Amino acid sequence: MRTLTPLEPSTQDAPAFDHRIRTREATIAVVGLGYVGLPLALAYARAGFRVVGIDVDGDRVEAVNRGLSHVGDVRPEELATEISAGRLRASAGYADASAGDVIFICVPTPFTRNKEPDTSCIQTAGEGIAAHLRPEQLVILRSTSYPGTTAELVRPILERTGHRVGEDVYLAFAPERVDPGRRDFTVHNTPVLVGGCDPESTRRATLVLEQITARVVPMSSPAAAEMTKLLENVFRNVNIALANQLAMLCERMGLDIWEITEAAATKPYGFMAFHPGPGVGGHCIPVDPYYLAWKAREYDFHMDFIELAARVNDEMPYYVATRILLALNGQAASAGSARVLVLGVTFKRDIEDYRHSPALKIMELLHKQGVEVRYHDPHVPTLPFNGRVLRSEPLTEEALRAYDCVVIATDHTQFAYDWIVRHARLVFDTRNATRRVTHDRHKIIRL
Repeated sequence: MRTLTPLEPSTQDAPAFDHRIRTREATIAVVGLGYVGLPLALAYARAGFRVVGIDVDGDRVEAVNRGLSHVGDVRPEELATEISAGRLRASAGYADASAGDVIFICVPTPFTRNKEPDTSCIQTAGEGIAAHLRPEQLVILRSTSYPGTTAELVRPILERTGHRVGEDVYLAFAPERVDPGRRDFTVHNTPVLVGGCDPESTRRATLVLEQITARVVPMSSPAAAEMTKLLENVFRNVNIALANQLAMLCERMGLDIWEITEAAATKPYGFMAFHPGPGVGGHCIPVDPYYLAWKAREYDFHMDFIELAARVNDEMPYYVATRILLALNGQAASAGSARVLVLGVTFKRDIEDYRHSPALKIMELLHKQGVEVRYHDPHVPTLPFNGRVLRSEPLTEEALRAYDCVVIATDHTQFAYDWIVRHARLVFDTRNATRRVTHDRHKIIRL
């Protein structure tokens, strides 16, 4: 029998599926309406497909159906347009997945307290889909996970229904490559990787993603695509760890890591600039090294290098908090009476996402030492902290003068750093945001 290539149709129903996709008659279901799922659902709706978004959070479902966006990359007016046109709706029930010719799984994949993978959301989504699975449906996992998740976790759940993957239902992995807040690289122009459990699953998933993405890269298997996604994120984690460890060494040696990094970046080849900071945040960068290291142990292989890099980045909030406490002591402010204002609590600038943000750990560590901690962030009006809810403090001259130290944890572009330094007593800058400030340099301590 002739072996099919990944882009050849293999079943009698394939032409019907292809026709429904190309003519926009197909319905797209997206499970999980978070930072990955909601932009994806909007992209397919704007491309002319009928889209149903499924989420277990009833409040989120209600907000989406009212045209309200909780994701910075989704403009409320764009969402409201698709809702009003009837191309997009949200639901809290998995029964609506049965309407989808294609079902995307875009749910969180955190780790446990012991830094082991928590794939419970993927399992729940798979079981919810399986309960309403019908022939010819294509399921595409987008949630980042360890190599083998699609074939070893999702596939058995679907096949317990009696359906056979590659014969009457189809399954693939196409990792998300979302960088929150970016406008230059979006779902439309960022290449997408696709690895199916069989050639027909790869072919169908490729066709589906080609409807909203300029370039789709078919891969040999879901595991290959899963590993590629982890490589991308571990690459960043390792290089950030190198920058962070060099920053700690330079501080002891009396050298300026920012000057050194900028100088190294003048080399036109063989160097890529990564900058130190208070730690790493977001959903992927701090999590993915532990997913890969955990899976490697199944093969009696230990990712010492990767785990060491992850530990370096995990330790950065402790290093920063210690430096702040030392600076406060140098200002004759004892920890028990010191007041600190943290500027920016999101994990990167100009977004509203504070998942795994190192700013939160720094605040927690300072609080445990008796420091009164408050924050200001124009993107985060309220913040759960230490069993209560903090509100973003107004940023005024009086407020700046009232704190013993102002910590720049996230370098939002809205902040007027020259003005902040002028009115603050002391500034601890973890992002080199004050590099262009020429006055009151004695007030500034940089990472």
